[in-house]
Amino acid sequence: MSTAINETTTAAATQAAAGADETTTAGTSRSAFTVAVTADAARPDGTSIHGDLGLRRLSENGISWRVLPSYTDPVPLADLAGVQAVLSLGHIAFDARTVDHAPDLRLIARFGAGYETIDLDACTRAGVVVTNTPDAIRRPLAVAGLTLLLALSHKLLAKDRLTRTSDWAQREHFRGAPLVGQTVGIVGFGSVGAELARLLAPVGLKVVGNNRSGRHPEAAALGVELLGLNELLERSDYVVLCAALTPATEKLIDAAALARMKPSAYLINIGRGKLVDTDALRDALRDGRIAGAGLDVFEPEPLLPDDDLLTFDNVVLSPHSLCWTEDFTRDVSAAALGSILAMAAGERPANVLNPEVFATGAFAAKQASAYL
Repeated sequence: MSTAINETTTAAATQAAAGADETTTAGTSRSAFTVAVTADAARPDGTSIHGDLGLRRLSENGISWRVLPSYTDPVPLADLAGVQAVLSLGHIAFDARTVDHAPDLRLIARFGAGYETIDLDACTRAGVVVTNTPDAIRRPLAVAGLTLLLALSHKLLAKDRLTRTSDWAQREHFRGAPLVGQTVGIVGFGSVGAELARLLAPVGLKVVGNNRSGRHPEAAALGVELLGLNELLERSDYVVLCAALTPATEKLIDAAALARMKPSAYLINIGRGKLVDTDALRDALRDGRIAGAGLDVFEPEPLLPDDDLLTFDNVVLSPHSLCWTEDFTRDVSAAALGSILAMAAGERPANVLNPEVFATGAFAAKQASAYL
């Protein structure tokens, strides 16, 4: 829940909102608070590839918004003039050069959980709050992982092909893999991993996990044993990547890691494409050193048309959108817009990634100048 930044800024925000144009529409409001929506996933009228973002909530609260004129990464500095908040729909970079030269910018609200392209230290120094939406994405992403696991275990892609080509005689060669009693190893065992563990329990799968701290408050209750990465890879029949992308986790699953997996094991990636050394994965699949893979994320995105990953029958692919459901868009949008509304009202939003920003002089100066 949001809390007041301080009484002065809250009162100032209320006074500013009271004076806002009640007929605010995209790009036409005289509101004291303006939001820029990144153009990587939105069109000029505010419609998006995710569905209805609910931007009318901003208009109804006297906040003006506009979609940035082009998908340019990083955002041109001129496009951020007079912008107090950015609704970042994708993975556009916000580095020191950008935030240091955006004097009006006070908030970057990330639509989703990942924030590897946002320089949190630079944002803190510049007095820019950064938020994401981890709670809203937890269930959809966990369901995406379960979907890939079941598709792989049942060899769904091959069976779909046999049905479409009327090659039913070959179905005996594509019996599904066992599930009950098998082990799923979740790399990056956090909130999404815990949700996935809850979904897997009724299927009869055992879950082990790995994370940087070696601890998780729900692990014991869920019956999840936390292991070192090497032991997890060696014991697991399905390895699911949920880890955040950081310098420490880039290419975490390399040739050596893949060599530790069972030849009968499957790799599933719902985290980030760069968690995996894709060249090593292609080699492992080509040589039959693992049973297959389910991938919703890649490096690069989109895949090139001649990528060998597109040719393997034991690989299930999704274009970084498997968790895009109507409830995903509704809940993630609500959380991201909630951060914007809180900041516009002089309150601290939820899910702040750099809470130390509130103690900086840069943030205090922006708050003070916002209502002059």
